[in-house]
Amino acid sequence: MNRYLAILSTILISFSINLTAQVDSLSQKKLKFEGDFRFRIEHDWDSRNSDGDYLDNRSRLRYRFRLGINYQLDKRSSFGGRLRSGSINDQQGPHLTLGGGDGEFALVQVGFEKLFYEYKWKRINFWVGKNDVPITKMNELFWNDNTYPEGIALRSKLFEKEDNFLKKASLNLGHFIIQSNNRSFLQDSYLQLAQIDLKFFRERVRLLSGFYFFKNVRNIPDSKHTFTMDYSILHNGIEISVDKKSTLILGFEYFQNFENYSKKQEIPSIFKDQKNGFVLSAKYGKAKKKGDWAFHLYYAALQKYAIVDYFAQNDWARWDYSSFDARGSRISNFQGYELRIAYCFKENFNLVLRNYYTEELLKKGSIKERSSRIRLDLNIAI
Repeated sequence: MNRYLAILSTILISFSINLTAQVDSLSQKKLKFEGDFRFRIEHDWDSRNSDGDYLDNRSRLRYRFRLGINYQLDKRSSFGGRLRSGSINDQQGPHLTLGGGDGEFALVQVGFEKLFYEYKWKRINFWVGKNDVPITKMNELFWNDNTYPEGIALRSKLFEKEDNFLKKASLNLGHFIIQSNNRSFLQDSYLQLAQIDLKFFRERVRLLSGFYFFKNVRNIPDSKHTFTMDYSILHNGIEISVDKKSTLILGFEYFQNFENYSKKQEIPSIFKDQKNGFVLSAKYGKAKKKGDWAFHLYYAALQKYAIVDYFAQNDWARWDYSSFDARGSRISNFQGYELRIAYCFKENFNLVLRNYYTEELLKKGSIKERSSRIRLDLNIAI
């Protein structure tokens, strides 16, 4: 009996040593974890729809949880993924409402928002799968931070000099499949993009110029559409740091959709030429270290087809596609503002207060829709 116990002990010790060695090996190869948690207090008031009816005031407690992993294969390549809470059918909305589930204290839905392989070589960064959209963004008014496209992306640093007038230049490219139709690639619903990102005057001036081509895009998400359409959007933006430390940054963006909808019978005549918009911004401070404050102010006016609304932000208003039994926001054809105040308790731990007022540019009914909203977010990350 003692002989068998000795053999078993030897096997267990050997297994333990081997497992420890494997863990050490993984750590040496840079197995990295990331995660964050957000708790939100939200209130909507003074909101009414296009027929003039006021919506009930609404208060919600909400939260979001994300957990990601990245494995470094070698110096150049890695793969990874990230889980998030929230409805797996809503690309824009990872937040859950306390008490808003299908049952009393029901289980929470979790899905993958990222799954990718990434390769880096010199100044080139390439990925395939589902990952961050490969563009430099000044805000979420064109593309939601929670929306991760599926396809192929490439980011390249074209130029980087220390003392030159033009300090940095980058090129961003991507092809993303919105909906596969099981036919040739050109018959899919897809997005192709290209963007140039330039920095001048010791990085105090940033210029962005991008072109985004959406092909066969549904007018309503989640297969509730009645027709498909194309977008050809040119996006130009500039950010200027007023002081050397970039304490105050002023920004301007302009969007222009060059598609001609005059013969698109499904689009109401009042919206056929509603294809441009702009965003003004002022940012003071950076909430990155303990005791930091930041203040942001945005004003936006985006016509109906200046953007694809259900890929953009869903923060500014209560407008969505729920009346069509579809997920996703429909926040275009609007003007309004966002006031944001942030305080940092310590690195990766902050509090953000945001206030919005939004109203329609062109009314669909008897009056213009409008919405008022305030949010307080507690953000914690590792």
